[in-house]
Amino acid sequence: MTTLVFGHTSPDTDSTGSPIIWAWYLNQIKGEDAKPALLGEPNTEAAFVLKRWSLDKPEFISDVAADQPVVIVDTNNPAELPASINSADIRAIIDHHRLVGGLETKSPLSICIEPVACTATIMYKLIGDDMAQAPEGIKGAILSCILSDTLEFRSPTATQEDRAIAHALAEDLGVSIPDLAAEMFAAKSDVSAFTEAELLRMDSKEFELGDTTFRVSVLETTSPKTVLDRKQSLLAAMPDVAREDGVDQVLLFVVDILDEGSTLLVPNDFVKIVAEKSFGVQVTGDTVLLPGVVSRKKQIIPQLKL
Repeated sequence: MTTLVFGHTSPDTDSTGSPIIWAWYLNQIKGEDAKPALLGEPNTEAAFVLKRWSLDKPEFISDVAADQPVVIVDTNNPAELPASINSADIRAIIDHHRLVGGLETKSPLSICIEPVACTATIMYKLIGDDMAQAPEGIKGAILSCILSDTLEFRSPTATQEDRAIAHALAEDLGVSIPDLAAEMFAAKSDVSAFTEAELLRMDSKEFELGDTTFRVSVLETTSPKTVLDRKQSLLAAMPDVAREDGVDQVLLFVVDILDEGSTLLVPNDFVKIVAEKSFGVQVTGDTVLLPGVVSRKKQIIPQLKL
């Protein structure tokens, strides 16, 4: 049976590219029948990366059948995976996020979770010398995933391993890291075609703090004004998104990639209190600027307090 390789819902560049990378490795190097899949429509940056490296967009799946062989990448959180994931045959997990718990497996499996910025970084290391056989598209996908997850090394999640692998791949491919990153971030910043609800869900993760469940959404952009010009409609959409998604509050951080900071939208007094307790700021309106805060994984979720 074909092994499906997929990442989390609301797929970003890493969750779009890493399934392609690992499916290539399983097929071409390990001789196993595998194919990549997506749990949603890739964001605009991920779509650009697919086109830039002439990669086919993986098929969309809504759930998995019982005993379906799967490899999970870029997440280990059941809330970000198909509803029937625990009935599947989970063969491996490759990830760079904190261990959440809740997954059940039918047999022992390979798990590789490392404190680096990007799943593709881990894959590069696991593939090892066999990277010499990788086509340009696979190498380009790894490079693009690293540049995306590190915000071109601006994010505090970036490690020396991420940097070294990215520079080695860029040299191999003959591409300029600043030029490629600029093209990727420009694609990510074009959100004109998306509704407010889509923007709030585009790059988001659920997080429980005490008795409160948050949807923590991040919009990374080189043009924050484009997003903040829609502030009022985004604030108005938050209650409906929260109700439809079964969460208590939606937190939206608009990350300015170039100035390395973020703006948190503040729709109500509850979020105002969360912002003030979490980030040591004083909130006087419906937004608050958070200088230096760019990483959900290291600087936002770990700081949240009630």
